[in-house]
Amino acid sequence: MLVLRTISSVIFLIGFYQYGYCQAPTLGVVVETATLSQASQQIEALGTAKANEVVDISVSVAETVKQIHFDSGQRVSKGDILLELEDSEEQALLKEFQFTLDEAKRQLRRIQQLANQGDASQSLLDEKQREYNVGMARLTAIKSRLNDRIIRAPFSGMLGLRDISPGAFVAPGSVITRLVDDSTIKLDFEVPAIHLNDLSLGNSITATSKALGNQTFIGTVHSIDNHIDPVTRSIKVRALLPNLNHQIKPGLLMVVYLHSKPRQAIFINEAAIVQQGLNAFVFLAVPSQNQTDPDTLIAKKISVITGIRQKGKVEIKQGLQPGDKIIVHGNMKTRDGSPITLKSSATGADNP
Repeated sequence: MLVLRTISSVIFLIGFYQYGYCQAPTLGVVVETATLSQASQQIEALGTAKANEVVDISVSVAETVKQIHFDSGQRVSKGDILLELEDSEEQALLKEFQFTLDEAKRQLRRIQQLANQGDASQSLLDEKQREYNVGMARLTAIKSRLNDRIIRAPFSGMLGLRDISPGAFVAPGSVITRLVDDSTIKLDFEVPAIHLNDLSLGNSITATSKALGNQTFIGTVHSIDNHIDPVTRSIKVRALLPNLNHQIKPGLLMVVYLHSKPRQAIFINEAAIVQQGLNAFVFLAVPSQNQTDPDTLIAKKISVITGIRQKGKVEIKQGLQPGDKIIVHGNMKTRDGSPITLKSSATGADNP
């Protein structure tokens, strides 16, 4: 008898709720408005920073250091004098050749005047012209030798450590210091070949490094290698990063995020997703069809197709429209068609 009474009570209560004799309790939920935001396919990799230009400053002649015009870590401009080698012998030869050239020039002018008057032969004029040309060639050669003894910066940049002193003897190829142009950084990284179709020149990238406090640097893909590594099955990509404050040092290891296929998409909080097997659902807060109380909200369960996940957000490829009110918190206790009340409202999906 007790069992029969219990079953009868349950049937009575179900009918009571079903036919509207008693209203089911409402559940307080938090909703979020679906909005469009910028999205992209993101590929993560490790990259190595390289200077835009780098060169070891060396000499091409064997000579003694006369004067040094730079300090370690100094920034220089293109054409600045960095080092002077001993040139007393070349300076003496320069004066000698200049005197010889001046004399050859005077003799050439005198013979030209005589030749114009018919008092000098053409052969004598040719001889004086040859002597003048030889003098010019010798003067040019000695100026070139003098120029080899003055070391200038081939481009603007920052110098490395100075490991030489005045009076030291240097031989051809001796490295004086290293000059790097770090105004722009070349960031080289490798991308798996499976993402080959996602690569194109001009793709935007962001890069961070723990050494720089995870500060974000923005750049673009400048070049893509012409072959895939047969061992790693990856392709090398080079991006350019502006380095106006010279924070990035060549050789620094950086985490790279390559962004491809930019598009507008709906991103919602991943807490809004209700997973049932292989299917994903969300609950919307929609007005009820009750004409006596049109302000009442109910939960509506819909199927969605998800895409990429970024920073706690999920891309919704299909199933939602901008402006939809999605239940973010309280959805695990919500049922399709159940009445709900709004506890608070989120501002919407953040840009991933």
